[in-house]
Amino acid sequence: MQIKIFTMTHKKFQEPEDKIYVPLHVGRASAGDLGYQGDDTGDSISRWNNFYGELTGVYWVWKNEQEADVVGICHYRRFFLNGQRRLMNQREYEEILKDYDIIVSNEVQADTNYLDYFGEAHNARDLLTVGEVMAEKYPEYAPYFQSAMEGNTYYYGNLMVTSRQLFASYAEWLFDILFEVEKRIDVETYDLYNQRVFGFLSEQMVKIWAEKNGLKIYEGTVGITAEKAETVEFKLAMGQLVKMKQIGQARQMFYEYLKLRPDVRLELSDIRGEIPIIEQLLYIAEEEMQRNLPGLMQTSADLNAWIVHYRKVLECLSHLSVGEARQEEADYIVTQNVSWVMAKVMLMNAAEGVIDNPAQALEALHNIYQSAGRMKDCEGLERG
Repeated sequence: MQIKIFTMTHKKFQEPEDKIYVPLHVGRASAGDLGYQGDDTGDSISRWNNFYGELTGVYWVWKNEQEADVVGICHYRRFFLNGQRRLMNQREYEEILKDYDIIVSNEVQADTNYLDYFGEAHNARDLLTVGEVMAEKYPEYAPYFQSAMEGNTYYYGNLMVTSRQLFASYAEWLFDILFEVEKRIDVETYDLYNQRVFGFLSEQMVKIWAEKNGLKIYEGTVGITAEKAETVEFKLAMGQLVKMKQIGQARQMFYEYLKLRPDVRLELSDIRGEIPIIEQLLYIAEEEMQRNLPGLMQTSADLNAWIVHYRKVLECLSHLSVGEARQEEADYIVTQNVSWVMAKVMLMNAAEGVIDNPAQALEALHNIYQSAGRMKDCEGLERG
């Protein structure tokens, strides 16, 4: 059995050593050559990558891959993992596909129904248009579409592994619908992120198609091996502005960029959970500067160092809130110029369960500042 798992990418990355993984440069028709097989040969929609995202690669595999018995789709930073958290190999795929028809991502649960969830970041009307086209072309799928919209679970990223025959059946159905949807919606007014609308619309279609056809579904564990390229670039830009001490400009850029690319702060993109921390740090730094308080800018002008500092302070505050702070933690708060602004912002934004008793933490901070002869640092501790 020949297996090819096509790894969709738009950038250079550390390719897996296992040869079943085949890098596929999506959107190569409009980009520089990365040295990988591109999706711009043969029957191709590569030039539409800014609208279809990784689906230009899906289309290329459907139309041009004729040798493999099993084909799969993964991403340059998302792979199916085995029980030892290593990339799955050919034998493991073969074993699963003896009992299952298709491997997809582990099911994700949204906090609302899928239609509303989709509408939080995209135009929900576009998803309804998919439903309209599906009902016209494939009316037997309509109940499954409705169920998927009312439910709150989905598979993500168009990740899958299945037989080439099933893959071709899915792709033919998928693009027949999306090409008609393309005629009915206007994406010219969308920002660059939302112009990739057809890639977003397709994510729930895997679930609809698989359930309608009664496939035995195996939900694979997906490992994220790197942060999203746009997330990395965003953090680097924030770090450069901090280095230049342009905190106000950094905060402005932070929110402007997130309007354009809200996906960079998602858990699957910001795998280290740093963007919410950066948001707080920029606010803290600006407030400290405006109030002429010692604080972050006195420790360094290095955003990565700030993040390490933030996590250390959070640990200290957590211990203070339950009366378990060690002397070295009290010393750290004093020597590293932890301002009351920083303490209060962190206490207000701490995740549930991190700070047990914020009031006790504030009282402990008051005592630390007082003992160190830094009464000015107490100013504002009692204020909201």
